[in-house]
Amino acid sequence: MAKPSEYALPGAHVARPGARAWFVLAVLCFVYVLNFLDRQLLSILAKPIQDELGVTDGQLGLLGGFYFALFYCVLAIPVGWLADRTNRVRVLALSCALWSAATAACGLSTSFGQLAVSRMAVGVGEAGGVPPSYAIISDYFPSGMRGTALSLFNLGPPIGSALGVAFGASIAAAYSWRDAFLWVGVAGVVTAVVVWLFVREPKKGGLDQKLETHPPADAAPIPRAGFMATCKMYFGDPVLRGMALACGATQFITYALLNFATLFLMREKGMTLQEVALWYALVVGVGVSAGMFLSGWLIDRLSRRSKTAYAWLPAIGLALAAPFFAAFVWAPTWQLGLIFLILPMGLNYFYLSPAITMVQEEVRPDQRVLSGALLLLIMNLIGLGLGPTYLGAASDFFRASYPDHSLQMAMYTLIPFYGLAIAMFVGLAGTIRRREAKEALA
Repeated sequence: MAKPSEYALPGAHVARPGARAWFVLAVLCFVYVLNFLDRQLLSILAKPIQDELGVTDGQLGLLGGFYFALFYCVLAIPVGWLADRTNRVRVLALSCALWSAATAACGLSTSFGQLAVSRMAVGVGEAGGVPPSYAIISDYFPSGMRGTALSLFNLGPPIGSALGVAFGASIAAAYSWRDAFLWVGVAGVVTAVVVWLFVREPKKGGLDQKLETHPPADAAPIPRAGFMATCKMYFGDPVLRGMALACGATQFITYALLNFATLFLMREKGMTLQEVALWYALVVGVGVSAGMFLSGWLIDRLSRRSKTAYAWLPAIGLALAAPFFAAFVWAPTWQLGLIFLILPMGLNYFYLSPAITMVQEEVRPDQRVLSGALLLLIMNLIGLGLGPTYLGAASDFFRASYPDHSLQMAMYTLIPFYGLAIAMFVGLAGTIRRREAKEALA
């Protein structure tokens, strides 16, 4: 595996990030907030959409899962390759404008078919959102601070989900579910203009090379990686490959839950849209934000001792989360259910900051966007593509036998996936440990 240290020159001194780096991080985090808010509006507004358009749980699962993920995951690869060779900020801005316009189109849909096409277009745009952001942040923040910086960036999903719940449910309750899509779409287009005008493209690999004024004349430049070479490197590396698969197993749970939690709480536990807008939004915002930030802060410290922390931290988080998730599904009232849900909402996300940080640290600077896109390809095809699709189909299956609790029965079937994800992270820790032992003997 290529490590950044192999491309740094001796005696390098890297300055701490300045005000511009923090400004860029804040802007990119806000873009990620909109990215996830757009993505989650469908699940938040599932019940009024069902009431008006007559879509089933299975169709909702396809809209939020397979149909979206097919374009989001696959197109992230060519977009990542393009961004590695062009201006990543421009790619991000154009992508933000596209997915925001598609989100507005969701609010104009009058049938399942139109909604499906609009959701696919959202996926096309969002394919160019996250991977370029990972690489831009990695070129603004040096090694040793990237875990923290990326964990702050990864506050985008919980903030976006919380705002989506609060904003989407409030607008739908007061006006219409269509208005929520339209307003979020307009906000995204404006944000795309801000990114284009005010975010500066950083030097690729600038913080992984010696930053002295007069570098040695014989210093070798960082080689330029090709598309196939990067793909071969990534899929041929058991640690990178294993991390992506373990994350996919975890996201199978997290995306299934996020796409159906609001519908489950309203339909089977009796919450109203107003209660969802306040209480469920707080659980998502506080729980996931705490998990994202804490895991990033911990991984910057624990990985200095051993890189097995990249695997052990998610495994421990999932092991602690599983019983509380089961209690959430069982809880007879939404109030008790939300209390049980707080810990899983945080601990379920102990995988993301370690995974992203590991990939950005372990590959060459000119491979970061594409490598981040390959990570997203694997874990999102499994988690985002299959998780909601599976849970929606399972709910339709159980409806004949459990007409009032089909989603509850379907959610119980997610519990074994906790065991699968934990086992995969434990296996990954063993792979990392063996590699470290081999490197120590070399």
